[in-house]
Amino acid sequence: MIGRGRLSTLPSPSSPAFPTAWLWASALLSGLLLALAFPPLQLHWLAWIGLTPLCLALWHGPSRAAATGWKARLAGVAREPGPFALGYACGLVFFLVSLFWLTEVSGPGWFVLSLWLALFPAAWGWIVGRFLRPADPRTFLSSSANLRLALAAAAAWTGLEWLRAFEATFLAFGWNALGVALHQQLPFVQLSAWTGVGGLSFLLVWSNVIAAATIVRFRLEIGSGRIRPHFDFTLTLALILGVFVHGFATLSRTDPTAQETELKIAMVQPAVPLEQKFDERFEDETLAKLRQFTEIAIATGPQLILWPEASTPRGIFVGKKDMATVRELRAKAEIDYLIGSLDYDFDDDGKQACFNAAMLLPKEGGDAQFYRKLHLVPFGEYIPYRKSFPLFAWIAGTQVPLDFARGKNPVVFTLTQPALRLAPLICFEDTLPELTRRAVKLDTHLLVNLTNDGWFNRSAGSAQHLAHAIFRAAENRRPLLRCANTGVTCVIDEFGRVRFVLKDEAGDTFAPGVLASSLRVRTNPPGTFFTEQGEIFSILCLLFAGVATVATWWAARN
Repeated sequence: MIGRGRLSTLPSPSSPAFPTAWLWASALLSGLLLALAFPPLQLHWLAWIGLTPLCLALWHGPSRAAATGWKARLAGVAREPGPFALGYACGLVFFLVSLFWLTEVSGPGWFVLSLWLALFPAAWGWIVGRFLRPADPRTFLSSSANLRLALAAAAAWTGLEWLRAFEATFLAFGWNALGVALHQQLPFVQLSAWTGVGGLSFLLVWSNVIAAATIVRFRLEIGSGRIRPHFDFTLTLALILGVFVHGFATLSRTDPTAQETELKIAMVQPAVPLEQKFDERFEDETLAKLRQFTEIAIATGPQLILWPEASTPRGIFVGKKDMATVRELRAKAEIDYLIGSLDYDFDDDGKQACFNAAMLLPKEGGDAQFYRKLHLVPFGEYIPYRKSFPLFAWIAGTQVPLDFARGKNPVVFTLTQPALRLAPLICFEDTLPELTRRAVKLDTHLLVNLTNDGWFNRSAGSAQHLAHAIFRAAENRRPLLRCANTGVTCVIDEFGRVRFVLKDEAGDTFAPGVLASSLRVRTNPPGTFFTEQGEIFSILCLLFAGVATVATWWAARN
């Protein structure tokens, strides 16, 4: 039986022990801790505890706004923050800090995007603090109640992350899902072959909620003079250990049915400054760099040479100097070339269009194979609703003078020798799980990403980009080659291990150079649950959280 002493140890929301400043500080602290778990600092362990302060604030603050009317509520937020405001504060700090690299392109864009993205943690805070919050503090003494709370809260966060990344509109932006913070913890990364990144986000939020519930429970039990073991905390530790052991076993396992072939590659990172890349005055200089490093690459005896995204000053089929350079280099050795360049063609309306494209030029001549980028970056490669909503075009100014055209379908290239099938991705497409999965399902042996992170200079953008790419390899059990103009040119194996990275003597990954390596590629690659079913785990989490929230609301009304 629970006595009064236990109840008195947990102050009510209006208690001086939990002032408004404490609530705001807890929410802001959670946002900062989560941001520090991502590059550049990559303090991944903070992701296991980062949400705990916010959880405590949600459970000790007001569950709803006391004032009636939106004006009165808005005026009272600073004085008495509700769960939505606390969640928004956490999310705003997280995105402002973790996405600060966007200021290299647009300071206002970074700020406005963060304002939008913070709505998703705000929605989570509202669900957890308004609907899932136990009405009686003594509920935290129940292990089964804590587990139900953790299950619903983790499902809500995971479902909202999927919703944030859902590519229905140009507002979708899935960057820095919580699970991505564990990209260097390879045993945990292996879970993504089943659940995608959503499974790791679920595990992290579950652990944070149980940690916060354990703190509340200790306060109650210390006040009563009786501390008991609780299986909710023990079960959470067992769950974490189980995921780790599964990943470790996956990394250690040898598949006796594996059939492999060796692929020798050379990736050129020219490090052409962004302001020179498409400037006609620097065309000869840019082509000279490509020629210089490609000749070095040829000397290593590769079967495939890669150039990064939009590597030539003009499209290789419209620029005479570009085509002459490519022909000159191909004449030196019979090698397959995979080149990122602009491609000009007519769209479905019969109008001249420009595509951001990847082209495979086979070593024996013949027709080139083309892939046109499917996922265009809003305000980078096109202006949403340029004609129907001119305000967006006015805000962008002259930075995006014309819109790129969009490709239609994923494409698979076939190399000459060995006859491997690779799926090309361009720019940030290797951060998109669904697009990558669709390409892998076309009987693909490996993935290739051609990119240019030079837009963001030496910021954390390139490191965060790499963190997302690691999961695309692990989710689908396919190696991934990344060839960048600047940033991180590297080879990632099918388990998400970064095997080879282009660096200079000082360890700089932004320096120009050539990464020559070889890798073993499976010719009978395994399928994964994620490749077949996609984000079904995250979608089910969203549905479960919705049902749990409505059920709780309905029960409270009746």
